[in-house]
Amino acid sequence: MPYQLSRNFRLFTLNSNPELAQEIADLLGCELGKSSITRFSDGEVQINLEESVRGAEVYLIQSTSQPGNEHIMELLIMIDALKRASADAINVVIPFYGYARQDRKASGREPITAKLVANMLETAGATHVITMDLHAPQLQGFFNMPVDQLLGGTILSKHFADKGLEDAIVVAPDNGGLTRARKMADYLDVPIGFIDKRQEHPGEPETVKIVGDIDGKNVIIIVDIVDTADTISKAANVLAANGAKAIYACATHAVLSGDAVQKIEASALTELVVTNTIALPEEKLAPKIKVLSVAPLLAEAIEHVHNEKPVTPLFE
Repeated sequence: MPYQLSRNFRLFTLNSNPELAQEIADLLGCELGKSSITRFSDGEVQINLEESVRGAEVYLIQSTSQPGNEHIMELLIMIDALKRASADAINVVIPFYGYARQDRKASGREPITAKLVANMLETAGATHVITMDLHAPQLQGFFNMPVDQLLGGTILSKHFADKGLEDAIVVAPDNGGLTRARKMADYLDVPIGFIDKRQEHPGEPETVKIVGDIDGKNVIIIVDIVDTADTISKAANVLAANGAKAIYACATHAVLSGDAVQKIEASALTELVVTNTIALPEEKLAPKIKVLSVAPLLAEAIEHVHNEKPVTPLFE
């Protein structure tokens, strides 16, 4: 049954993930707004709104995924167009927030690009951000506007709960992923483990120790993002060599850059479960990769914000 939306509600999309946007529109029971994106001969982006948004409450869907710079510019230009067309509110729905990994100065003279992008969104005219699984939760503090961060872990956890895996254990591929792994383990009511990687002295080989009983178990590796797939493919091979029965991995964001798909297919992984926060082209839809939709969660979040209902229950 479609959600209850007021007459001033508008939903627009850009080029990064139109399939996800259409799925959200279908769930909300509304049409996608009319707009066009063209390029000048030198590649500059031009956007035209083809319907009135005066006084409207607008929701704009765009992941800043590859090509990230193109999609960020589309987003900024569209926000500016909406602002100049007198939209009352511009809610930016960013399923995947690019540049989130550049959230601090790891060494001298480095930029904090995650903050820069937040500043640009605010300057362009965005009034609210809805996103999923920021690389670090404290990124919400980079924005001087409301930010609702939804979590893909529940969608992923439910998938494995529905599988009914016996003798399961959730494993973090490094010490930094323990909080994420603990949440999934609590949801599934299974034990937790992690892969402890240490290098005692510079130049010496890294030692790897598995903490937790994985022998003969169905292992689930959880991370927030799969980029090069080095971490999960190496973790899967180590777990297999130490007696794991079957090895699954899951992540909210599937960047899958370079030869990541080939690494996944060649690894000991049984299955990699990801969501569609990033649209995957046909060549990345390998047999071991299963894609779950975040459209129901995002549609519900949009409806809650629009109808001034609490969003907190969706975080859990």
